[in-house]
Amino acid sequence: MALEFRSVTKTFGGTDQAPAITAIKDISFTVSDGEFVAVVGQSGCGKSTILNMAAGLYAPSQGEVYVSGEKVTKPNSHVGFMLQKDLLLPWRSIEQNVAFGLEARGYSRAECKHKAAEKLEECHLGGFGSYYPYQLSGGMRQRAALARTLAIDPDVILLDEPFSALDAQTKIIIQRNFGETIKENGITTLLITHDLTEAVYMSDRILVLGSRPGEIIEEIVVDLPDRGNPTARRRNPDSQPYIAQLFDLFKLAEAEEIA
Repeated sequence: MALEFRSVTKTFGGTDQAPAITAIKDISFTVSDGEFVAVVGQSGCGKSTILNMAAGLYAPSQGEVYVSGEKVTKPNSHVGFMLQKDLLLPWRSIEQNVAFGLEARGYSRAECKHKAAEKLEECHLGGFGSYYPYQLSGGMRQRAALARTLAIDPDVILLDEPFSALDAQTKIIIQRNFGETIKENGITTLLITHDLTEAVYMSDRILVLGSRPGEIIEEIVVDLPDRGNPTARRRNPDSQPYIAQLFDLFKLAEAEEIA
C-alpha cells in the first residue's frame, strides 16, 4: 500500500491552559498505488490533521502511519504536499521554483533545468519557465505548484483544498489538468476538500468523516468511468446519486451534532 493509517488517534493539548482535544479517533484506511482518495467532512472534523500526519508534520497520539511501507516519523521525501496557496517564491522564475526541491536533493543544474522543463510541459506551462509568479494567473500558478510537486517524483501527493481559491471557471479547467496529469503519472493521491462535487468528480473513493473527534462514518467507492477527467464526470448523470448520497450524509451528521 502507498499510504496506510492503522488505528490512528490524534489529541492536542492536555494541560491546564489547553484542555485536551481529540481531533481524530481510531482512523484506519489504506490508499493503493495509483489510487485517488478524497476525504470530506465538516470543518473541524480532523481532515487537515490526517493530511499533516501523512506528511510527517504531526505524530499520532496512538496508532501508526505508513508511506510506501515505511513508518512515518518525520517529514517524508516520498511525499509531495500542496496547499490552498501555491507558495511560489516570488524572487525565483517559474522554472527555478519547479526546480527548488531538486536543488535541495543535490541534482545538477542541468538535471534541474531538464526536469523542470519536462514537468512544466506536462502541466501545460511550456514556454513559461522564464516568467515570474506575479506574471501568471492564479490557475497557472497552481499548475506551476503541481509541476514543482511532480518534479521530486513523489510516491504520494497530498492535496489540501488546492482549488478552493480559484474562480468557478478556472477551477473546472485546473481540476481537469490536475486529474489528467496525476493519472498519467500514476501517483497515489489523497485530497482534502469541502467541495462534495469535487470529491465525486476526481476520486476513486471517498472517506466521509463525522464531527469531531473525526471518525470514518462512510466509505464510498465511486464506480464511474473517466477518473482523471472531472469534466466528463461532471457531464455524467450517474455522478448525481453519489453527490446526493454525500449531501444526505452531511445532513445526518449536522442533525446528530445539533441533537
